[in-house]
Amino acid sequence: MTAAYPFVPALREPEGSPIRELFKYLSDPEMISFAGGYPSAALFDADGIGAASARVLRERPAECLQYGATEGAPALRDALVALMAGRGAAVTREQLLVTSGSQQGFDFLVRALVEPGSVVLVEEPTYSATLQALRLAGAEVRGVPSDRHGMDVDALAAMLADGAVRPRLIYTVPTFANPTGATLSPERRLRLLELAARHQVVLVEDDPYGALSFDGAAPPSLLALCDQVPGARPWLVHLASLSKTLAPGLRIGWMVAAPEIIRRAVIAKQVSDLCTPPWIQLAVTQYLAEGRLCAQVEREIAFYRDKRDRLAEALWQAFGERIRFALPAGGMFLWAALEGVDDAAALLPHAIAEKVLFVPGTGFYAQRRARPAFRLSFAGAAPEQIAEGVARLKRAAARLDAAG
Repeated sequence: MTAAYPFVPALREPEGSPIRELFKYLSDPEMISFAGGYPSAALFDADGIGAASARVLRERPAECLQYGATEGAPALRDALVALMAGRGAAVTREQLLVTSGSQQGFDFLVRALVEPGSVVLVEEPTYSATLQALRLAGAEVRGVPSDRHGMDVDALAAMLADGAVRPRLIYTVPTFANPTGATLSPERRLRLLELAARHQVVLVEDDPYGALSFDGAAPPSLLALCDQVPGARPWLVHLASLSKTLAPGLRIGWMVAAPEIIRRAVIAKQVSDLCTPPWIQLAVTQYLAEGRLCAQVEREIAFYRDKRDRLAEALWQAFGERIRFALPAGGMFLWAALEGVDDAAALLPHAIAEKVLFVPGTGFYAQRRARPAFRLSFAGAAPEQIAEGVARLKRAAARLDAAG
């Protein structure tokens, strides 16, 4: 007999991550995955990270192994302030909170600002874990359409003009977005900041991929631009991470926000994990001080650019005019659709049978229904696997056509 636990409404019939639901197939050594947004393990600077970790443990053992400040190790906060300055954004230590991955920062925002029934606007399609966090909070999630140039700010303006509802948050991944790979145009960036300032709505810029620009410098972040828009700075929250550029297992992210928001996020973190592990924070501080990150990112850019091009060429060769996608200028993802496939979820079982994985588009929308698009990550698969993975995807599409 199953116990009748008094679960809260949001967890009575919980839905897991549509991406992590696919992980069970990764134990098959023959499976080729374009599914997870994992960085390539082949690029991890294990020697550099290991040397930095050993050095700080040897030189500062008590700091490494003792509890640390909830706000983050002062030395790491200063290093991240300098990193942000290099990206064109002036930040003070008081405006920055170290988090255990940038997703933790978003969780703290939700705790501070979102109640059951609160309206939150998200670009659509959007990062699936953001939707998951908002559903658990009981938010009313409304999608703002996007295109190859990012969020449609005219559509957003129309939604905000309806004074009946004031959203608690606006969420966007403006640079090399997950899942689409789209980048918000410079004109739209300024307009988005203007809308947030005018309507006094907290705008969340999630920026885990901005450093991975394949074609020259990425556009300046919203944080770097916000001082050009009067009144925008207090309403912008910037989330960033070293997960995609150094290693996700370190769980080093940060939030930049107004001190009033940081203060509440600190309290939320006190009851969440008390502090991000001090040993890891100090190791990352040492790694950054040694100047290793720049060369590491350059290696990643060259590697991922090559894999993006391999994937795009293989898709064009395999499907020709049947496939539609825009070539991303950075990041890890390609967003595609096949003519004749109205629901990419129907293609997935055939792909699994052919031993190739992707993520159907439906999991990236607030409303679950059939979607033709799907996400392919070129980051994790080995370069020599890409052509074979696309060949398997072509066979899966043929199986779906035959079942038709």
